[in-house]
Amino acid sequence: MKTVGVDVGSTTVKAVVVEDGKVGWQDYQRHNTRQAEKVVEFLARMEAEAGLTPGRDRVFFTGSGAGFLAPLVGGKLIQEVVAVAACVERLHPDVRFVSEIGGEDMKTIFFTATGTGPLPGDQVRSKQVYMQSACSGGTGTFIEKTARKLQVPGERLAAMPYEGMSLHKVSSKCGIFAETDANTLVKTGVPVEEIIASLFEAVVYQNLATLTKGNTPMPEVLLLGGPNLFFKGLQQAWRHHLAKLWVQRKVELPAGREPASLIHVPAEALYYACLGCVEIGAAEKPEIGVYQGADKLKWWVEVGQHEQKAKQGARGLIAGEGDLATFVSEYVRPVPDTPSRGSHAGSVLIGCDFGSTTAKAVVLSDDRELLFSCYALSKGNPIEDAQSLFRQVREAGFTDVGALALTGYGKDLLKDVLGADVGVVETVAHATAALHFYPDADVICDVGGTDVKIMILRQGTVADFRLNSQCSSGNGAFLQGVAERYDIPLERYADRAFEAKAMPSLTMGCGVFLQSDIVNQQRKGWSAEEIMAALAAVLPVNVWIYAGQLQNLRAVGRKFVLQGGTHRN
Repeated sequence: MKTVGVDVGSTTVKAVVVEDGKVGWQDYQRHNTRQAEKVVEFLARMEAEAGLTPGRDRVFFTGSGAGFLAPLVGGKLIQEVVAVAACVERLHPDVRFVSEIGGEDMKTIFFTATGTGPLPGDQVRSKQVYMQSACSGGTGTFIEKTARKLQVPGERLAAMPYEGMSLHKVSSKCGIFAETDANTLVKTGVPVEEIIASLFEAVVYQNLATLTKGNTPMPEVLLLGGPNLFFKGLQQAWRHHLAKLWVQRKVELPAGREPASLIHVPAEALYYACLGCVEIGAAEKPEIGVYQGADKLKWWVEVGQHEQKAKQGARGLIAGEGDLATFVSEYVRPVPDTPSRGSHAGSVLIGCDFGSTTAKAVVLSDDRELLFSCYALSKGNPIEDAQSLFRQVREAGFTDVGALALTGYGKDLLKDVLGADVGVVETVAHATAALHFYPDADVICDVGGTDVKIMILRQGTVADFRLNSQCSSGNGAFLQGVAERYDIPLERYADRAFEAKAMPSLTMGCGVFLQSDIVNQQRKGWSAEEIMAALAAVLPVNVWIYAGQLQNLRAVGRKFVLQGGTHRN
C-alpha cells in the first residue's frame, strides 16, 4: 500500500508517494493560482508514474489551499504545522528550533523536552508554534518580488551571498515598506548585491523578532521551505545571526561543535509537510484517507467552481465586446500622431520623468508639437535609465537639444549629471501638462509605481494636493507585482482582466490585507484573470477613498484627468 502526502501551498504544490518507508515519487511545481488544476495533474501523474490506486492507497493533504480539495478525493486534511513537526520529530530528534519560510507565510516551532517516554531513550517534547501569514514581510514572495524589481533572475538570486556584503537599512516589519526602502537604495546608487544581502538580513531579523516571541532558538536548528533551501545568502544570514544570538545569550554549545554545524538545511526541505502527512497518516485507522480517485475533483474544476463563482462573485468588468468598444471610444484618448523623424530641423526640447519604476522622455518642437516619446522600465540605477532614454532619443535622430527639463524621483541626482536646465517638481509638471490639454480640468490623478498623487484644481491652479507613498494599496507596483506573480506581462494586464466573465470581491484598504484577500480568493479557485479583474475594480476605490481620502468625488469636480502608467495599462 502506498501513502501520499500533498502540500497545497500559496504558491506551489508539493507531493510525495511513500511505500514501505521509502519515497518512490516526489515533485513540486508552481500552481500560478490554479491549485485544484495542479492537484488534478499531480494525481494523474502519481497514478501513471507511481501506481497510485483508488480504493487501495491513502492520501493526506496539508497546506493553506488544501481545505476543500482533500474531501473531494477521499483524503484527510492535516494542519501544516502539525505535519511539519511530525516529520521533524521523526527525522531530527535533536532539533530544538525549526524555521520554515513559505511563499506567503512563515512558521517557527520550538521543541522543549518535558520528560521521558515509555521506551528507553524516548523523550517527550512539547511544542510552541508561531505563524505569520497576514503580512508579506519575511516571506519567499517578498524576496522574489523585490528581486524582480531589481531585475535579478532567479538563478543569480539563489547564488548571491550575504557574507562580506555592506548592509543597509531595509524595513523588516512590512514587505511593502521594505520594497520602498529597496527603491530608495536603488536611487542612491547602492549595488544590487548589497541590497539583496540587506534583504536577507531583513528576512532573518523579521523571523527572529516576530516569530520567536522572546524565546531563544536553541541548537540544533532546522531551516525548511523553498527560500531557506534555495537562497545561499539567506542561509548565511541565518548562521550569522544565530551564532551571534547564542553568544549574546550565553547559550552553551555541544563540545567540539561549531555554530554553523548546528544549523541544518536538509536536501528535502521542501517536502517536510508532505512527509509529515505520511507520518501522521500511518497512525490513522486504515479506512481513513483512502484515495477515491480524482473524478469529483475534476468535476469541481470543470463545472463546480464555475457554479460557485456564479453564486458568490460579481459579473466581469465588461458584458461583452460591444461594451468594451463603447468604453474605449468614449474614454481612451488616442495616441497623437508624431511627425516623421526626418521632418524636423533645428533644436528640440526634451522632458524626462525618472520615476520609481519607469523612465519616460518626450521630445517637443519649439511650437510644443510632440515629435517623439519613449518609455522604459527602470533598471534600478537612474544613470543607466538616463542612458537608455537618451540612446533612444539619439537613435530617433534628435541630437540638437535646445533645452532639457527633468522631473520625478531621480531629478535631483541627475540634474547636474545631465546638465539639465531645470528640475521641475512633479505636481507642477503634472498640472502644467494636464491644463495644456484640458484647460477646464478639475482634478488630476496620477497613479505611479510607488505612489498616488491627487491634485484638486481651482481656476487653473492647484488648490489641494493628496499624496500617498507609504502604502502600496493603490499604486502600480502592487498591480505589477500581481501580474508578475501570474507570469502575465504588464502591458497585457487589461486584456487578460477583460477576459474574465466573473470576478471575486476584494477588500478595499491596506495592501497587505488586500494581498491576503487575493490569496484567499485564489484558494477558492478564482483564476488569475478573474483576480486581476477584481483588482482592477477595487483599485479606483483604493486610490480615491483609501489613499486620497475623498468620499465624494462629485464635490471636487466634474472633469478628471487620469495620468500615469497604471491608468495607461
